[in-house]
Amino acid sequence: MKKAPATEVAKRHAQRQYNSGSSYAERITSLVDALHSAGIEPLNTNHVISRLADGQLVRFKTATKHRKNNGWIVVHFNRGLPAVAVAGDWKTGAELKWIASNGDTLTEDERRQLKRQIEEAQRRRHEEQQRKHEATAIRAETMWLKAGPAPAEHPYLVRKGITPHNARLLGNKLMLSLIDFTGRVWSLQLIDTDGDKRLLSGGKKAGHFIVAGGTDYPKRVLICEGWATGRTLAEKMPNCLVLAAIDAGNLAAVAKATRQAWPTLEVVICGDDDRQTKGNPGKTAARAAADAANCRFALPKFPHDAPQHLSDFNDLASWQRGTI
Repeated sequence: MKKAPATEVAKRHAQRQYNSGSSYAERITSLVDALHSAGIEPLNTNHVISRLADGQLVRFKTATKHRKNNGWIVVHFNRGLPAVAVAGDWKTGAELKWIASNGDTLTEDERRQLKRQIEEAQRRRHEEQQRKHEATAIRAETMWLKAGPAPAEHPYLVRKGITPHNARLLGNKLMLSLIDFTGRVWSLQLIDTDGDKRLLSGGKKAGHFIVAGGTDYPKRVLICEGWATGRTLAEKMPNCLVLAAIDAGNLAAVAKATRQAWPTLEVVICGDDDRQTKGNPGKTAARAAADAANCRFALPKFPHDAPQHLSDFNDLASWQRGTI
């Protein structure tokens, strides 16, 4: 990644306030470089730097997401110079903790102060993220209540060979609700006719899921990645409750929440078998989720003549029907 230069804003600020010529600019350069290295790239770096104030949360648009203020940073100053920063990107999950490079010369009191500043910055970030999650949850609930049921002839459903269950429709997109075990809607997943998926920006995904099918008194709980996979499982095993975790990274969180909700019920992680991907991330995540929730995991059993690109239970069912 290209090294970010010291900004003109930083240079002018340094010359005006500190008469040091470069110390402020050097620290800003170090901070900006660290942001870029961590994958946090402001759309307008100068604008972000001009807004920095001691202990204040600054949100900003990123180079990869121009419309939303998914970037955030909190900087604490010491003797007028940036000393500690915590930053991140809510969209990608990238995070950064930065300390000015003169840390080796700090006194014990200064080190304790820096630690307190980092903790305070993290607290501010957490509070801001919670506010964002709450606002998105209200938006998601409103959208969900206004939408009508999805038709069985939606192209994505036809291609996947599944029924809508409780999916709703927004324009030409399927709408699915991400909930917790109290039934609260936290976010939405939208799927267009081509199968492209997106979640509402700012929604809380960790530990939340889409109910893909099931009964009030399930024999067991099945947890999978995608909703289409979940619908396939639910249609084959109607006595089970099926939860779709959205992706492999959320399997463990959903599994642990499920185990907490039903300590004695049988839980099975129905993973993807990413046979063609190095490290088989689907299988690896399924095994880790099973370990985290003290339960079993299962993978689809592909016949020897099945194409290698098939990976999940819906792929297997579609291939057996002759539709892929």
